Amino acid sequence: MKRLLLTALAVLLLNAGTARADQFEDAVAAHDRGDYATALRLFRSLAAKGEERAQFNVGLIYYNGHGVEQSYEQARSWYRQSAERGNAEAQYNLGVMWEKGRGGEQDDAEAVKWFRLAANQGYAVAQYHLAVAYAFGSGVKQDQMEAAKWFRLAAAQGYAGTHYDLGVMYRQGQGVAQDYAEAAKWFRLAAAQGDAAAQYDLGVMYEKGQGVTQDYAEAAKLVRLAAAQQYAKAQYTLGLMYEKGQGVARNYAEAVRWFRLAAAQGDAVAQSSLGALYLSGQGVRQDNVLAHMWSDLAAAAGNAAAAANRDAAAKSMTPQQIEQAQKMARDCRQRKFKDCD
Repeated sequence: MKRLLLTALAVLLLNAGTARADQFEDAVAAHDRGDYATALRLFRSLAAKGEERAQFNVGLIYYNGHGVEQSYEQARSWYRQSAERGNAEAQYNLGVMWEKGRGGEQDDAEAVKWFRLAANQGYAVAQYHLAVAYAFGSGVKQDQMEAAKWFRLAAAQGYAGTHYDLGVMYRQGQGVAQDYAEAAKWFRLAAAQGDAAAQYDLGVMYEKGQGVTQDYAEAAKLVRLAAAQQYAKAQYTLGLMYEKGQGVARNYAEAVRWFRLAAAQGDAVAQSSLGALYLSGQGVRQDNVLAHMWSDLAAAAGNAAAAANRDAAAKSMTPQQIEQAQKMARDCRQRKFKDCD
């Protein structure tokens, strides 16, 4: 008789679980087709019974304002309920809300607490955030070895954001033994995923022969990929390669083009180089006014070479031309370096 009662109870629990699973799937389907009212009703019903996935989804609906007035406070509350039941995604999202101060106070230590709980469940993006917290000492004591550990765990799951960071750590010997070959390996993985900073840094390693065989052509190829993504340092470096004929055929006009693109992003070294080419008339018509303007902008950022070029240009300029160049520099700065020449 006892066994029969236990069997009957098991069937009831199984049926209840199946019904909840069906209701959850119905809620997901309703949300996917834009029927947010039905989705919220079904998720709320399950959430009231302690279903942590449903609690998380109610939080997500309030976070995104799907069919309801957006409320970070409500989102935080529902995320917490789900997180306390062990939902890793809710733990991560709750950590982000504490980190950014959404729906309540900002607290890095509380953010780290929730990131750690999710990270310990193998949630890759939480592992990445925990690594960043250790790397910068946000909400936890700075510890580069611990940062490297969590970056590697996230990387092992294919989380792309960690590849570049690991490359930097191996290049600089932060939390790990310095290893240029290992740095190049991680930069290459990130570069293959389109990371402009990784493309640039790997290109520099090929230029210097660090961890790889020195190869100027490969360096130029990688730097060009980053420059095409509007990465200012890469635009400047590609301009310098054209100016020197390093990895590419020397072409002053191309050097000017790339220096100008980087200069328009406020890169002082590119502004200085552009001023120098206007002063010498290489790749562009010689123009002391523009040489003075670009050099003055770079000099204001502390570039000593630019200050020297500005003064050299001034020796061949009239007071009116110097005044014109100074006004152009002020106007250029107001336009945030766009369309300055």
